[in-house]
Amino acid sequence: MTTDFSPVDLATARDRLRQLIIDLAVVRGRVTLASGIEADYYVDLRRVTLHHEASRYVGQVMLALLDEAGISCAAVGGLTMGADPVGHAIMRTAGDQGRAVDTFVVRKAQKSYGMGRQVEGPPVQGRDVVVVEDTSTTGGSALTAVEALQRAGANVVAVAIIVDRRTGAKERIEETAGVPCLYAFTKDELGLD
Repeated sequence: MTTDFSPVDLATARDRLRQLIIDLAVVRGRVTLASGIEADYYVDLRRVTLHHEASRYVGQVMLALLDEAGISCAAVGGLTMGADPVGHAIMRTAGDQGRAVDTFVVRKAQKSYGMGRQVEGPPVQGRDVVVVEDTSTTGGSALTAVEALQRAGANVVAVAIIVDRRTGAKERIEETAGVPCLYAFTKDELGLD
């Protein structure tokens, strides 16, 4: 199978990513989310962030989201595993544009062996970083990543999420972390009520 990966404008990338999220990631039915909250649908964004076509749009849309907000950073990443492909997509898109943006991975807990790190990848100490996430309900994963990064000496300048479920995560992140929380799509834009 051959797919056309010619560059597209931002509006086209955003529209296509939105449609791919609807087609590939929205699963209807009663589920318990990582936050413990029950919902009538699940947005399984790994079906999108790990998809050969959608990943390109994830990087383009999320990097543009940061640019439009005037946020520059040296690295992006977040709590493994939802954030991992998002960070890599942004890093790849930035590289395609001749920009140096690293990615990092935040473990749920600090390792008790080896180097004993919780944040893996290029050093983040003294660098401006953005925490990314695929979706958020309470903001808990993003806030765990923010805390780990701050302990590692990073300057967290923002949190960026692909889909905000409109359940208070944005507000909690901004209040607790004191940084802007941006999102590319809301549940309403995906036809979810």
